[in-house]
Amino acid sequence: MTDAFTRQVQDFTKQAQEMFTAGKDAKVPENISAFAEDAIAKSRDAYHKFTSLAKDNAKVAEEVLLTTQAGAKSIGEKIVANTLANTEAAFEAAQAMARARTFPEIARLQANYWQQQFAVAGSQSKELFELSNKVTKQTLETVGAATTKSFEQFKSVG
Repeated sequence: MTDAFTRQVQDFTKQAQEMFTAGKDAKVPENISAFAEDAIAKSRDAYHKFTSLAKDNAKVAEEVLLTTQAGAKSIGEKIVANTLANTEAAFEAAQAMARARTFPEIARLQANYWQQQFAVAGSQSKELFELSNKVTKQTLETVGAATTKSFEQFKSVG
């Protein structure tokens, strides 16, 4: 190292030590401390509000999902019940036709079966349509309430 460089390093070290010594007793002004504490408190409060909002929105999403799942389950159960009832009716009609002694009796049993099935199909379709409307309405109400709640919470945080 050169002597000039060594002196520069020594001068810099001396200046740094003087700054640290002078700053050792320096105090932070009260208004700056108060401002910093206030900023931290407001930041923490905003964080807690947003965290709470996020948790509430997770609960809302779960509620919407549960409503949708319950509706889908109800519709699925109705379809299965209708399928089972229709299949049982077909077996009963087939068994009755197998016991028939004449072709006209078979034709009459088959006509009765189809007439009953058309009426049942109409009734089942109506019930399924009404159930679908009910499920859709419940789901939309849940989504609407959730959206309103989330929007209101978001407005209160801002």
